[in-house]
Amino acid sequence: MESGSREDAKMLRPDEIERTARIAVDCGFHIHDDLGPGLLESAYEALMAEALQQAGLEVRRQVSVPLRYKGVVVDNAFKIDLLVENRLILELKSVEKLMPVHGKQVLTYLRLTHLPLGLLMNFGQPMFKDGLKRIVNKHRGSRFGD
Repeated sequence: MESGSREDAKMLRPDEIERTARIAVDCGFHIHDDLGPGLLESAYEALMAEALQQAGLEVRRQVSVPLRYKGVVVDNAFKIDLLVENRLILELKSVEKLMPVHGKQVLTYLRLTHLPLGLLMNFGQPMFKDGLKRIVNKHRGSRFGD
């Protein structure tokens, strides 16, 4: 995914993004419900990718994104855990408690890719809903920020 894909992001329909997010949350809930907290993030990533693919969605893992700033290109500036349908960023954690920096990380990814929505899923919480954060990019140039 190129960080200059603003035009592609503007073409995303909110109903498609919301449908994709609902499927992702449902997949995450079932994985957490069946296995509980305590696995490594890489295990949840593999399981989420497979569950999303079985739900009929395109999923890419560990998507490397370059950063372009004032003529400088930084290859591999960050990696998206899961990019679903080229429209939804999933950042997965398996920690006891989310920290504010985790949400900021997702928001930065959204801003740099010009995507409107990301989900932060912490599989380390006893209850899945307590580890789920919806991050919306309201920054100028995003689909939801226009």
